[in-house]
Amino acid sequence: MKRKEIYFAGGCFWGTQHFFKQLEGVLETETGFANGDTENPTYEEVYTDTTGFAETVKVVYDAEQLDLSFLLDMFFHAIDPTMLNQQGHDVGTRYRTGVYYTDEQELPLIRDFFKRKQQDYDLPIVTEMEPLRNYFPADGYHQDYLDKHPDGYCHLPQELFLFAKNAKMKK
Repeated sequence: MKRKEIYFAGGCFWGTQHFFKQLEGVLETETGFANGDTENPTYEEVYTDTTGFAETVKVVYDAEQLDLSFLLDMFFHAIDPTMLNQQGHDVGTRYRTGVYYTDEQELPLIRDFFKRKQQDYDLPIVTEMEPLRNYFPADGYHQDYLDKHPDGYCHLPQELFLFAKNAKMKK
């Protein structure tokens, strides 16, 4: 097994976490806050949109089962990459979309993916593509929220979770 990690900001992190948990080959997910301006922010602080943080999901995956291109493709199924600071009914800078990488060698692949994906959209892709500057886990209440509250609010449609559960990487 070859463990790798990538961070996805896809709007509200509850749904984004639940989406990635469905994928075979994803080993761990964790909700948190990425690329902001303070230390150890709370959910309440991030909610004010004054900290610079995005609600983000840390995804740890087995690179022998999944590759980054597949994860990026799945991520783009779960977001509207042309919406700035909004996904569904959730609005604010904390709900911006982003791909935050920890391995500089992944940047060319991510750039190429974004470039190819842009051809699918009339509007420009506004999803961030940046190195992970910082990340702080969210509190326990916000971890695995949709597992604990299956009828809880989510900007992602239920069908998308089934799509992720059935998705297989072509080898």
